Amino acid sequence: MDTKQTRAFGARTASRLAAVQALYQLEIEPISPRAVIGQFIAHRFKEEKLFPVKVNEDLFEQIVSGVYEKRQELDLLISNILANGWTIERLEVVVKAILRAATYELLGNTNAPKPVIINEYVNVTKAFFSGQEPAFVNASLDNLSKQVPQ
Repeated sequence: MDTKQTRAFGARTASRLAAVQALYQLEIEPISPRAVIGQFIAHRFKEEKLFPVKVNEDLFEQIVSGVYEKRQELDLLISNILANGWTIERLEVVVKAILRAATYELLGNTNAPKPVIINEYVNVTKAFFSGQEPAFVNASLDNLSKQVPQ
């Protein structure tokens, strides 16, 4: 992830980026979401090199906790929009974290408008990937946004 790119992020985008990182950590190292949230707030958010902009800690915590609690529901919604032959388990871990966080928000859990959510998570995806992943996330979230009420 490019530090210059992160500097351009606002507090809400930085919160979403951090939430994706925390969800990645929870996927790789299944520990308590409270512990991961605590690590980010106590340590990582204080390191300017990692997070050169202020993070909205409430939004970060809401996304991480909400995704963790609702991940089965979110995974079902995501699975329904994947191409035939694809399962959520086949997705790259960061892409899965991005889709889960965005789907959580698309369900109306943060009161952000759908186009804003899609744009934010496409930008977050671009912070991690330079290939086809941003286009995949954009198409997936666009499809999901049409299927979920808000």
